[in-house]
Amino acid sequence: MNQLKNIKILSFLFALLLFAFASYGQDDAARLAKSDAEQLKKAQEWVGSLALDNKTKEERLVQVVVRHLKAVRDWHNGHPFTEVPAGINPATGNKLSELDRQIIADSAMPTEVHQQLMDGLRKDLTEEQVATILDKYTIGKVAFTTKGYEAIVPDLTAKEREVIKQNLEQAREQAVDYKSMKQISAVFEIYKTKIEQYFNANGRNWRQLFKAYVDAAKAKKAKEKNNG
Repeated sequence: MNQLKNIKILSFLFALLLFAFASYGQDDAARLAKSDAEQLKKAQEWVGSLALDNKTKEERLVQVVVRHLKAVRDWHNGHPFTEVPAGINPATGNKLSELDRQIIADSAMPTEVHQQLMDGLRKDLTEEQVATILDKYTIGKVAFTTKGYEAIVPDLTAKEREVIKQNLEQAREQAVDYKSMKQISAVFEIYKTKIEQYFNANGRNWRQLFKAYVDAAKAKKAKEKNNG
């Protein structure tokens, strides 16, 4: 009798386990379907903003962007930061953060993914239109960051402007292969550091320039408050 009772209990537990696995699979499929729909909507909005007035091109471009967005998502989700051993950044000696390790993991994505995006965009778009799509990925960080440098260094030379432009555009293209905005911002920080190193190596003192800008902003705010 006890043996029969144990068999019934085990059968019940096994049935519960099967149900749990089935439910997990259904939830996972539902999440993926929702994510796929979000990626498609995003791609349609980005391509639609170009107002190409050519349905064939638009559909082709939407597929190019969707394929890239899904590839970035799938690689990111399939390669957690824990795949990268905890250690130090050899350039700074600082301990690698979770963000650092996730960027390292995601940077190992096959280069073909990026190349297919760029080739697909350039097949149907001008370089200016390609830049517009890349700006969508990076929420306009090139223009926003450029304005910041213009505010901090109001007497930028033509050469300095070109250095800023080249570095930020390189940051933008590299950043599209990362999933989160924290990662995208971290990629831009790499190139902002290069820009500021260029300033320091060519007669500017970035720290002093930035401090002067912050002090002026604080003084202006205090004056407005007092006048108000």
